[in-house]
Amino acid sequence: MAGGDALLESRLHSLPCVGRGKVRENYAVGSDRLLMVASDRISAFDVVMGEPIPGKGALLTRMALFWFARLAHIVPNHLTGEDPLSVVAPDEVGQVRGRAMLVKRLRPLPIEAVVRGYLAGSGWKEYEAGGEVCGVALPPGLRLADALPQPIFTPATKAEAGAHDENISFEQAAALIGEARAAQVREIAIRLYTEAAAFALTRGIVIADTKFEFGLDDEDRLTLMDEVLTPDSSRFWPIEGWRAAQGKGQNPPSFDKQYLRDWLEQAQVDGKPWNKTAPAPALPEEVIAATAERYASAARLLMGE
Repeated sequence: MAGGDALLESRLHSLPCVGRGKVRENYAVGSDRLLMVASDRISAFDVVMGEPIPGKGALLTRMALFWFARLAHIVPNHLTGEDPLSVVAPDEVGQVRGRAMLVKRLRPLPIEAVVRGYLAGSGWKEYEAGGEVCGVALPPGLRLADALPQPIFTPATKAEAGAHDENISFEQAAALIGEARAAQVREIAIRLYTEAAAFALTRGIVIADTKFEFGLDDEDRLTLMDEVLTPDSSRFWPIEGWRAAQGKGQNPPSFDKQYLRDWLEQAQVDGKPWNKTAPAPALPEEVIAATAERYASAARLLMGE
């Protein structure tokens, strides 16, 4: 995943920083726009690793722009269409080029719109425990990595940095944002996932699940924001690997964070298993390189890179 020197954190002097997330810094551009800069940081289990993944921020940005364009007929998105380099100082171009989006400033909804088409991750754990995911009852007898009868909407709360997102029911989401808005988010999120997943299958990738984020513009229109359908926000499986894993009760190989999560599950800190709180274990070079290659594989397949 080429991209020159890795960027662990952007620091622009020409714009005020109004937020630092697990991966991105957001800078105010006037009162109505934000410059979102994607660093090469990576997080797992809601903990940011100390080492960057070279080229990751630029790849996430290219992939998000690809999907925003492909899905624009379903819901408006936050892009302004303006060049991010037009709002920074000349000595800041290197931090911004290829890894930033200039977007409309929205009022973010306080939920993550997760859609699952396959049983994996925390969804699988919930299903094992009680036969449902986020209050959605599922048929008995499903196995890990099985396709669901149809995609399901399984919202989550948005956690502050360092805290864990929590799966919630549709009713809990409705209590946060209103029943009509929650129903709209559910419908749009499932449409976005269904169309993206069908396209990805033609490129050899199963999108097992993904999360979308939405905000409201000045006219209260639902608007897609942040990033979409990247290896950071989605579970991508190569279709052949998924087929080979069917019925075996195991996760297929993946083009996302799962490799890193699996390594961290075995990692030791001071002779003990890592407890999934900061600081994270130091990532060896081979883990950094293997993670970068999985992200690059997703880009090659999905976007023809």
